[in-house]
Amino acid sequence: MENNQTQKSDRRETDAPHPGSAGLLTDYDVFLFKQGNHSRLHEKLGAHPITKQGMKGTYFAVWAPNAERVSVVGDFNDWNPAAHPIEVRKDESGIWEGFVPGVGPGALYKYHLVSRNKPFEVDKGDPFAFGWECPPKTSSRVWDLNYAWGDQAWMADRHRHNARAAPIAIYEVHLGSWRRVPEEGNRSLTYRELAPALADYVKEMGFTHAELMPITEHPFYGSWGYQTTGYFAPTGRYGTPQDFMYLIDYLHQRGIGVILDWVPSHFPSDEHGLVYFDGTHLYEHADPQKGFHPDWNSYIFNYGRNEVRAFLISSALFWLEKYHMDGLRVDAVASMLYLDYGRKEGEWIPNEHGGRENFDAIHFLKQLNEAAYGKFPDVQIMAEESTAWPMVSRPTHAGGLGFGMKWNMGWMHDTLDYFSTDPLYRKYHHNELSFSLWYAFTENFVLPLSHDEVVHGKGSLIGRMPGDEWQRFANLRLLYGYMYGHPGKKLLFMGGEFGQVREWKHDESLEWHVLQFPRHRGLQQWLRDLNRLYRAEPALHELDFDAQGFEWIGSNDWEQSIVSFLRKGMTADETVLVVCNFTPVPRHDYRIGVPRGGFWRELLNSDATSYGGGGHGNRGGVESAPTHAHGRETSISLFLPPLGILFLKNDGEGSG
Repeated sequence: MENNQTQKSDRRETDAPHPGSAGLLTDYDVFLFKQGNHSRLHEKLGAHPITKQGMKGTYFAVWAPNAERVSVVGDFNDWNPAAHPIEVRKDESGIWEGFVPGVGPGALYKYHLVSRNKPFEVDKGDPFAFGWECPPKTSSRVWDLNYAWGDQAWMADRHRHNARAAPIAIYEVHLGSWRRVPEEGNRSLTYRELAPALADYVKEMGFTHAELMPITEHPFYGSWGYQTTGYFAPTGRYGTPQDFMYLIDYLHQRGIGVILDWVPSHFPSDEHGLVYFDGTHLYEHADPQKGFHPDWNSYIFNYGRNEVRAFLISSALFWLEKYHMDGLRVDAVASMLYLDYGRKEGEWIPNEHGGRENFDAIHFLKQLNEAAYGKFPDVQIMAEESTAWPMVSRPTHAGGLGFGMKWNMGWMHDTLDYFSTDPLYRKYHHNELSFSLWYAFTENFVLPLSHDEVVHGKGSLIGRMPGDEWQRFANLRLLYGYMYGHPGKKLLFMGGEFGQVREWKHDESLEWHVLQFPRHRGLQQWLRDLNRLYRAEPALHELDFDAQGFEWIGSNDWEQSIVSFLRKGMTADETVLVVCNFTPVPRHDYRIGVPRGGFWRELLNSDATSYGGGGHGNRGGVESAPTHAHGRETSISLFLPPLGILFLKNDGEGSG
């Protein structure tokens, strides 16, 4: 890809809409803001380079209704609060605005606020800043977001890549630790360095999308981005906003979608951030039983405040529009839905009906999804929701929350618990495999093996598998194969694809060096081939969210820990048979009833030597026989390799 995206931070010259007026805001903007229905606040509040009455400068606007005085301080006025005061609007909006001549892109600034609730006086970063200093510095930066995108072909066609019937296999990435440069002090790669390296790797591995852990500006690197201060800016740790655009553009031009992990559930307590913004609890609830999160030592947004909802919805749509994101993964939705989340008895306030449902958050989530899909119908908004809250991924007009997809946390917990069990005892936990199919089609599920499963002392995925080294790798290949056979879209955290040995560490590179060992290379090849098969076979993705796409063959062989099922596509000839042996005991002449006679070709076998297996299989496939099994008149006899999974497809004629 040619580097034709040049930074043009001084190019735009936008005249204020009403020459002689204070700035960009209109009365209608203020009306929508106060109603909670403004979804483009980033165009009105914050810092915007403009030309006013022939003079270049920057228009500043900030919401601080309880401030007595507000001024803009920065490197252009020696951080002097008396140099550039701005005025409060006369419409009771609580918005302060002003034009500072001579200030342009790149300038550092904050708002100096003196509250009516004296003696509170503070310098705050801009909630709508497009850029920030690289942490630990905390100033906002005036910036222009002009960029020459080259992803027009992707954008025109992305509805097809994001469709519910499309193959969606997501590679979850933490940009700061995916790959580092040990020769230069173990620094992270920049956005522009990441672009070709990450795009080539994701493309080679066959993933369809990359999901980026939060890159919204955050003061503490160890929060992994989940303690956000800059809801309209990518972190400056890896480059400029245009550099980040270049990364997304590059991925798009290689045919890879990009999903942003977005955090509207809480924000940190850093003084320069949103907390106690104008000397009052402006963005958060005043009552700590509603406004403070005990689990994360952070503050909870007041979703009942119209202006706060408009702020968050504008942030979501900003990333979809300005940065061409193909979707958002909304973090910690369960913590928003329940008033008692993470709280003990007596530590929370019930709703007006005495229940624990947070009606304000429910209203916000519905409004968010309606706004996102209304403006960008070809994206996907995904919920990380860990409870049995009904209809998370159903339309709001039908009573749902309006998300496009939901992470299946139940599947993840049950499956990892099962695979962590010694195969000798798995027969007593057989229902953990089959239970997820009872509810698999109640939501549009994503099956996640995310970063949360390889941190906080849990160890790596390969480390959680039982047995000797050979068995651990066979178990992990089987786990991944089972995930790709199971209904639902797929998500895997970086490093899992090659069997990272140690637990993930955010300040170190992945263990790329383990790829010198054959078993790690074999596991990586297995993931590559799983993605290839998943994308090539409509039966494995077209009806992920429809019960017509799945049929049990054998779900009750708990004694031998074997399951078999069919995945189906939209046409009758698109059927794939999946057979799993969850023990290290090979099974000879295992008979399985099949829907059609003829030859059943072996598409993939996790025990192939190229993956690090023992090379046991069915010599490319088997011919059916008119022998009764599993309630069918036609069946096939298979060799089931130890801790192995087979994918087969019918190439012959006939029916069972």
